[in-house]
Amino acid sequence: MANFQPVQLFNQGSVEERGENARMSNFVGAIALTDLMRTTLGPKGMDKILQSMGHNGEITVTNDGATILKAINVDNAAAKVLVDISKTQDEEVGDGTTSVCVLAGELLREAEKLIEVNIHPQTIVEGYNLAASIARNRLAEIAECNGDNPEKFKQDLLNIAKTTLSSKVVRNEKEHFAALCVDAILRLKGSKNLDAIHIIKKPGGSLIESKLEEGFILEKRIGVGCPKRIENAKILIANTAMDTDKIKVFGAKVRTDSVDVVAEIEDVEKQRMWTKTQKIADHGINCFINRQLIYNLPEEFFASKGIMSIEHADFDGIERLALVLGGDIVSTFDHPEQVKLGHCDLIEEDMIGEDKVIRFSGVALGEACTIVLRGATAQLLDEVERSIHDALCVVSQTVGETRIVYGGGCSEIELALAVDQAAQKTAGKKALALEAYARALRQIPSIISDNGGYDSAQLVSQLRAAHASGNLSMGLDMNNGKIGCMKELCITESFKVKNQVIISASEAAEMILRVDQIFKSAPRERSQDPRYG
Repeated sequence: MANFQPVQLFNQGSVEERGENARMSNFVGAIALTDLMRTTLGPKGMDKILQSMGHNGEITVTNDGATILKAINVDNAAAKVLVDISKTQDEEVGDGTTSVCVLAGELLREAEKLIEVNIHPQTIVEGYNLAASIARNRLAEIAECNGDNPEKFKQDLLNIAKTTLSSKVVRNEKEHFAALCVDAILRLKGSKNLDAIHIIKKPGGSLIESKLEEGFILEKRIGVGCPKRIENAKILIANTAMDTDKIKVFGAKVRTDSVDVVAEIEDVEKQRMWTKTQKIADHGINCFINRQLIYNLPEEFFASKGIMSIEHADFDGIERLALVLGGDIVSTFDHPEQVKLGHCDLIEEDMIGEDKVIRFSGVALGEACTIVLRGATAQLLDEVERSIHDALCVVSQTVGETRIVYGGGCSEIELALAVDQAAQKTAGKKALALEAYARALRQIPSIISDNGGYDSAQLVSQLRAAHASGNLSMGLDMNNGKIGCMKELCITESFKVKNQVIISASEAAEMILRVDQIFKSAPRERSQDPRYG
């Protein structure tokens, strides 16, 4: 006879969700994350406080989507997908991290409504793919390009930087910071290597005192007794131990009947360090920068030779120095002829606020520069740095892809209109998916106006009417709570950022919609070590 007993397929403790349950779990998690992020969208979005649960309870105040999503730990699989696309957006173009998360969530919200009326997920996916293709084609049609006109293109870059910064903590000083970012990027002469732009934060003063400095500024001190100013510097950049005279002697156990033996060991160690410093000096340098500490003996030697010594330049500082000074990072010094030294016209000690810093002027990488940020608190400076980083990324991407589109919800309304028109010409259930995609796009300006405290239904309906009448540059004027011409208000965004938002959000929604089962493996059992009973 047949045995109809249930078969245990998975290990005990494993969880399996199927069909509607799996789909509902995905929708709930993704939409909950979207609702968390939507209040940060737009120029009047709210901030979040992220507090560490550690003993020091560090706090971060931000409205940057990537920063928020990196900080929160989510257990839902679909929510993790949205976190990943936000990280990808941040790495690819630097901005639009909140927009991509919100748009993906709205696509899933609309998809949930379609599934409730028995539209198959594969039909929705096909419709979303078609809608994304239509939206991207329309975005390319409405994009403008002033890459051939340097003056207009620079103004475009300034407008994009100001639009990016208008939703950040520096919104009141956005003209000043936009000019800083554009000047820094234009110094790169087309390169996208943002490592050449160093950002340092100095508490004190006001945001408007932030400035762009040529060359490289290192937040370290020059060694005691060493020259404080050097012209035509020849620089050796190293990552080597310069403290063996202390470590070997005072960190070791020595059994001996006489203190004289300990003194002899110490003398040998000092002699070894003296030989090492002599090898460094034989490179013909007048400045030595080390990632690690430089103890008293080598510092004394360098001072006697007139060599400037700088210790404990952290790894990030060393990497940037090697880049901007054109030198190699070395750890051994037996072959001076094989070492590439760094060069700059002038090294001198300077003051920023109440802190001493080291300024490198006339560096080998001529486009290198430093942005000095001033502000009242460490939390404010951290948020300003994130804001500046976003603006630098967007402007650098626009230098490579010179097309621009208008912001303020203008592009989303126009794309939604194009998708709606295509839906009217599409037969079958796929048209419902196209209409859902258009509704999700229109949610972006709706959320932006809601976050500003305005009547989103009225503003979005006015926008739809304006675009249907052919006014393609109309968008949300969030300062006055009405619609306005984005071209006159100089609210522009990078084409590449907007295009990437559509691609990433559509792909994430498609990935989640295709799921019909979720497996959660049981945690591995930890057997008790017999040695500890």
